[in-house]
Amino acid sequence: MRLEHIELPVNNKLLADYWSGNEKLRSFFKYEYNDDAFQTRYNYLKSKHYYNNELSSIIRQFMEPFGISEKAEENLNALEHGSVAVVGGQQAGILTGPLYSIHKAVSVILLAKEQSIKLGEKIVPIFWVAGEDHDLDEINHTYTNVNGAIKKRVYSDRSILKTMASTTSLQKEELEKLIRTIFKDYGETEYSQILYKNCINQLEQSETFTEFFARLMNELFKTEGLLLLDAAYTPFRKLESDFFVKMIELNEQIAKAVVKKEQTLDRAGYGTPILAKIDNANLFYVQEGERFLLERKSNLYQDATGFITLTLDQLLDIAKNNPEKLSNNVVTRPLMQEMTIPVLAFVGGPGELAYWATLKDAFNVLDLQMPIIAPRMHITLVERKIEQLLSKYELSILDIMNGKAKYLKEQYIDSVQDAEAKLQLEGLNQMVKEQYKKLEAHLNIQQLELQPIIEKNMKYHELQFDYLSKKIEQRVLIKHEKTIRQFDMMQLALYPNDSLQERVYNPFQYMNYYGPTLIRDLCALPLEIANKHYVIHL
Repeated sequence: MRLEHIELPVNNKLLADYWSGNEKLRSFFKYEYNDDAFQTRYNYLKSKHYYNNELSSIIRQFMEPFGISEKAEENLNALEHGSVAVVGGQQAGILTGPLYSIHKAVSVILLAKEQSIKLGEKIVPIFWVAGEDHDLDEINHTYTNVNGAIKKRVYSDRSILKTMASTTSLQKEELEKLIRTIFKDYGETEYSQILYKNCINQLEQSETFTEFFARLMNELFKTEGLLLLDAAYTPFRKLESDFFVKMIELNEQIAKAVVKKEQTLDRAGYGTPILAKIDNANLFYVQEGERFLLERKSNLYQDATGFITLTLDQLLDIAKNNPEKLSNNVVTRPLMQEMTIPVLAFVGGPGELAYWATLKDAFNVLDLQMPIIAPRMHITLVERKIEQLLSKYELSILDIMNGKAKYLKEQYIDSVQDAEAKLQLEGLNQMVKEQYKKLEAHLNIQQLELQPIIEKNMKYHELQFDYLSKKIEQRVLIKHEKTIRQFDMMQLALYPNDSLQERVYNPFQYMNYYGPTLIRDLCALPLEIANKHYVIHL
């Protein structure tokens, strides 16, 4: 592996201003991102009481079916004895979802290692699996690169209900068929069979999206001791019981604080990332695995259709006695994390940074403190064959992202077109038109009204000339297919669908090329959370 970093234009204004320390953002976050902040936050956490023993036990219970590595055991013991954590999370996507899920986990692990050294205390990495999420269309697919085209590979079986990832049963035969197709798309390498068989083995032991995701993540990061926690795990819900009560009792104040803060964020020029409303309860009610978003309406808590209707006392009773029937949303999840986990820092993407910016005052309502926000690492992986093509055409990754490969491809195609054939076709077409005009003039003199038929014949000949022209172009492109495909290969590998690679492909595509140790080797690189875009040459 070879590591470098490049400066990419930051299209996200809030992220750019966060890294630059723009004073406009001071009122939206408790801490700036620096060493002093980590020391201050650490001292704050050590002055508070957290249920570390119970939390460690719950995580252990969740992870035991997947196998707890020696390193994970060390981290569980450290957490039990009072260690604080770096936390990040993601939805339970097929084959771990896009690469940025892996980049988040790597960010969490390396930041925990870094701060363990700087603070002189063990910091543990925790990955929060968003198993309570019900938007399965966001997690039921992945993308592959097949013959110069991006293919969306979808697990199509799904319930019409808004069931959570942690309660949605997998149709294993269908998912196994999908995984087989995905690996076929990758192409056979020396690593394909071992990777495929491991995926199928983990699938056979899984019942839900969340379990399959967690098993794969546990396998990929076992040497790093990454701790995994499902947000919808029932024992964890029991730990959250008193905190649900607190959020319900202060529900309106939380909603008002978020609405007001988001309005301030909008006036500062950063938009409205969560579209908060005063009547949002910011909690879901769970019934038979399906989530219903609650709103406050006339002293009642209801979903949008009125199917679920609860009084305040009923909702409090559920929180106390059946907390597994409640679920957090984008607002209350960070608050719940703060109440249940000693969070030194939260690692998130640009979108998460935006919605966290609306929550500082909501933390204050609950007498909590917002943790340090650490933007996750951004990484592009470059295979050797792509690196060779970049060298051949003297292109950089920035060139690819700026569209230069597309431009050179079009320029090349123009340069190889058969100009002489095109001229001859145009001449033939013009000659035929002139002959038709002569024929039409003659028929008119003879008072033979055949103009509609003549026009129809002319259009037919034009279509035939157009068809022949396209066929010539196609044969020319086939003749020069190798060069044209090379431009496509660079574009699809580094900037697919005009998007960062990390938002499209999953890690197994690269492990199939590099080998099963890819994740371990990434974690061994001297990466750090910073305003950089890392490029890793495999």
